[in-house]
Amino acid sequence: MGEIDVLYEDLELEQIKRCSATFILAVNDTINVISGKWKLPIISALLFGKKRFKDIEREIPKITPRMLSKELRDLEVNGIVTRTVFDTVPVSVRYELTESGKSFQKVLDVMLEWGLEHRKNVIGEKIKEQ
Repeated sequence: MGEIDVLYEDLELEQIKRCSATFILAVNDTINVISGKWKLPIISALLFGKKRFKDIEREIPKITPRMLSKELRDLEVNGIVTRTVFDTVPVSVRYELTESGKSFQKVLDVMLEWGLEHRKNVIGEKIKEQ
């Protein structure tokens, strides 16, 4: 990617930020892909590499196999996860993030920082009140 491409992307992003309708549409698209209780934990688990269904299930407390299967299908339809079936006995299936899914690492990093700071502020305030 050349310097002009980066400049173009920055300019386009700045224009989008000034247009509330486009901004809201982009945010809604993101929310639609990651909505629900389980999608972010699944994406987070897969950020550490390819995993089998049971490995993902073990890493995410309280998720049922039925819910994990549904959420993985949704993430696959939305281009976040790829599912690879191996011709073994029994059949082996591995899940991994697509490039689009891997790019979500940036979003999760910011969410992690915000969550840690928010927790510190909220818990800090509650301790002061007691």
